[in-house]
Amino acid sequence: MACLCLLAGGEYFAISKWAIRHETLSLFDAVRQRPVSIDLAVRWDYEMKANNGLWKLPVAIISNGNTVRNTEYSFLANVLAARGYLVASIQQDLPSDPPLVTKVGMPYVGRRNVYMRCEANILFVLGELQKRQPNADYGHITLVGHSNGGDVSMYVAKQHPELVSKVITLDNLRVPFVLSDHLKILSFRSKDPNFRTDQGVLPAPGAANSGNVDIVNTGALHTQLSDRGPDALKERIQATLNKFLGDAASSDLSAANTTEPMIANPGDY
Repeated sequence: MACLCLLAGGEYFAISKWAIRHETLSLFDAVRQRPVSIDLAVRWDYEMKANNGLWKLPVAIISNGNTVRNTEYSFLANVLAARGYLVASIQQDLPSDPPLVTKVGMPYVGRRNVYMRCEANILFVLGELQKRQPNADYGHITLVGHSNGGDVSMYVAKQHPELVSKVITLDNLRVPFVLSDHLKILSFRSKDPNFRTDQGVLPAPGAANSGNVDIVNTGALHTQLSDRGPDALKERIQATLNKFLGDAASSDLSAANTTEPMIANPGDY
């Protein structure tokens, strides 16, 4: 079994290295006078199909957590890209940005302006991607985010229900889940005494059991829900994400299922 896991992991590593193209784009939003850096990930074969008009690339946007680089979510970007997504990981914060604040009693603990700035980043990136890759589906995007990036994803899903079809968060703590028949949510939760979820963010168990929301307890620390986490944890998250996105058998280059996926248990968080 150990040998098979190593073989599968090695196969997935090769797929990530050779079948997926990564590109860094340094963009500039002239309207806001703000640089926006993104890391693109896309499978070569699906990109060629899209360029020939034979495939519509689904689109995923990854938003980083505070103090974490946008390039530190490759374990998620590779799963999405392996399934045919055009993945853009945005560097949402800059060194010149003011630090995050926490103001108890204010909506989103006083971070609405941060979410609005990140929302503008996402809309700007979508516009730039449309120029570069017109053969992609920009009307049903998937938003992915860790910590503050997860809150950004949930906030944008609420503001733009016409654009967002899936939200995947890793320990968003401030913005309540958006419950809708048209939106699917997968959320990985940490077990970290230093990072506690605000009251009202997670849905009531009855609402979570509706079938559109999967909440997964990882038992990990908050900061481990990125490339910084242990390989075993990342592999389990990859397998669970891949299952959430669809039947693994539908893609010959889907993420290696080296362990059983985590069990989504909406009623036990």
